[in-house]
Amino acid sequence: MFEKLFKLKENNTDVKTEVIAGITTFMTMAYILAVNPSILSATGMNPQAILIATALAAFVGTIIMALLANYPFALAPGLGLNAYFAYTVVLTMGYSWEIALAAVFVEGIIFIVLSLTNVREAIFNAIPMTLKSAVGVGIGLFVAFIGLQDAKLIVNSDSTLVTYQAFKGETFNSVGVGAILALIGVVITAILLLKNVKGGILIGIIATWILGIICELCGIYVPDAAAGMYSTIPANFISFDFSSFGQTFGAVFRADFSSINFLDFMVVMFAFLFVDLFDTIGTLIGVSSKADFLDKDGKLPRIKSALLADAIATCVGAIFGTSTTTTYVESASGVTAGGRTGLTSFVTALFFLLAIVFSPLFLTIPSFAIAPALIIVGFYMMGAVAKINFENMSDAIPAFLTIIAMPLSYSISEGIAVGVISWTIINVITGKENRSKVSVLMYILTVLFILKYILL
Repeated sequence: MFEKLFKLKENNTDVKTEVIAGITTFMTMAYILAVNPSILSATGMNPQAILIATALAAFVGTIIMALLANYPFALAPGLGLNAYFAYTVVLTMGYSWEIALAAVFVEGIIFIVLSLTNVREAIFNAIPMTLKSAVGVGIGLFVAFIGLQDAKLIVNSDSTLVTYQAFKGETFNSVGVGAILALIGVVITAILLLKNVKGGILIGIIATWILGIICELCGIYVPDAAAGMYSTIPANFISFDFSSFGQTFGAVFRADFSSINFLDFMVVMFAFLFVDLFDTIGTLIGVSSKADFLDKDGKLPRIKSALLADAIATCVGAIFGTSTTTTYVESASGVTAGGRTGLTSFVTALFFLLAIVFSPLFLTIPSFAIAPALIIVGFYMMGAVAKINFENMSDAIPAFLTIIAMPLSYSISEGIAVGVISWTIINVITGKENRSKVSVLMYILTVLFILKYILL
């Protein structure tokens, strides 16, 4: 059945590899089950309802990706977009969370139309191959940076913005030990991968988690909620209380539009649309490049199906009660583990569905155990830098700006914006030969990105 549905032999893979890859992707994405409720609950939404909505949105979006596009890409409510939802739209602009959900739902409908009319596919294909390679590298740095932060190896600094963890002081037994365990996890994962151990990334996550449990039992690691370091030992394994879900399910259709300004609503909706569009395209480019899914022209086969899955998931997620659902860059961890077909994402989707029942267990996985996987994935994605011709300055400089903008701006879409604008301007002003490389759509994208910075 799996062979017929996902064409495993054609993609040089097998069921075992795909299952391990799917579990690996889920393990690197499971943090969203804790992070999304934490962020969206600032709006007054019920945290447990948000967790259920998050898991269901991830399940639906990822299962559609598996069956419709047959790619190992997983979806879930996106980071950054959920913060914009909570802290800007609701807490700053003063709209209710129901109105914010309505904006997400409308954005999803527009996405579906754009996907069916080839607009998103055309944008994907219009981006030069050099920038596509740069996007993959930038995402790798971004993912590794997230991993370093999750591990508390890189922390905030008043004087230098960020700095390394000081392995001393009052928080050593919580933050310090967690950071050390993360470093050990990186070494374990690296050794497993060097030894060509199947599922090395997943084993690295579990091994680091087990070390954390041992350290906690021995009193070496001491949980400190104020520092964001929680117990590694599950207090409960399952929960069948789903009653809170009714508070968010269908709330998008109960929104009160009587006092809303139409133009303000359109601005909010467009902001969701713009960020989601280029976050998704950037992720697809980066992960597809890593998996060698792109053809010789830099195009992704079946991209329309992949984009449609993303658009449908956004609408469904809004109905369930969560912010914009998008394709996750953590899909690269499953690709790194050998995932090549929709069976990988099918497995990931099932685990998100199970997470609703086993949420107490999954939410116990510490961030320092997931961090090594993200750091190693970042390393793997850096390989795309070899595809960039640094002798051609008109290509290389925009590629470099794309790479550094993603981790430093903490946004995939901002990196793409910087890359597109700089690539177009540099090639337009450096002679007829370079100017001829710029397509009409790249001109349009450049203007839109510049207007975004002026108006939004």
